[in-house]
Amino acid sequence: MTVIDAKNVYFQQLNKLVKETFAKGVNEITLKNVMGQRYIADGVSGNQKIIIEGTPGNDMAAYMDGLEVVVRGNAQDAMANTMNEGRIIVHGNAGDTVGYAMRGGEIFIKGNVGYRVGIHMKEYKDKRPAIIIGGKAGDFFGEYMAGGIMILLGINLQDEDEIVGNFCATGMHGGTIYIRGDVEQYKLGKEVKIVETNDEDNEIVAAYVKRFCHYFGFHYDFIMKKNFKKLYPFNTRPYGNLYAY
Repeated sequence: MTVIDAKNVYFQQLNKLVKETFAKGVNEITLKNVMGQRYIADGVSGNQKIIIEGTPGNDMAAYMDGLEVVVRGNAQDAMANTMNEGRIIVHGNAGDTVGYAMRGGEIFIKGNVGYRVGIHMKEYKDKRPAIIIGGKAGDFFGEYMAGGIMILLGINLQDEDEIVGNFCATGMHGGTIYIRGDVEQYKLGKEVKIVETNDEDNEIVAAYVKRFCHYFGFHYDFIMKKNFKKLYPFNTRPYGNLYAY
């Protein structure tokens, strides 16, 4: 393992150093004192691991293909933009547009996320991306979602908190969203239905929740004792009538 002190290191220099270190055959890098440096792990392929201590900047792990990135802190906007493969584990909160156009890999977030998480998320060939969130999400969750799985757990919400914002799954035409607890119908896009989960759904959710608990130390039984709702699109061309005759 190699340790790199990122304090006062410009983001271009830091990312160049990370790639050079991996090129030497190092399989694990710890980045200390990260404070807003952008583009960490962007476009990097392989089975290596990066541990980030601090707060990485926007577009972390964009176009990433295979790494495991562990963030011991919060993450900013556009994390995993068009990520192709790999795993991200965030031990804090994450910002807006997490998983934009993501087409493979997994993201586990202990806390809350911002707006437009999972927008344009898609499945690509045999890849089925997944985003598992421990807290709450803002507006436009799953907007234009075309594939993959998102699980929103809503753990430790305060009385005034709502698990998801407005316009959830607006324009959704593929994939599946699982939300722990109830969701008001007015919050949902007109393109989706909300139903109780079945046995197959429960198996899918259980597998991801077990791993979530492993990463963050939550109790599996506590999470699973509350029912989940399933959101899915019932019209694969929600706006077709606007443009076709």
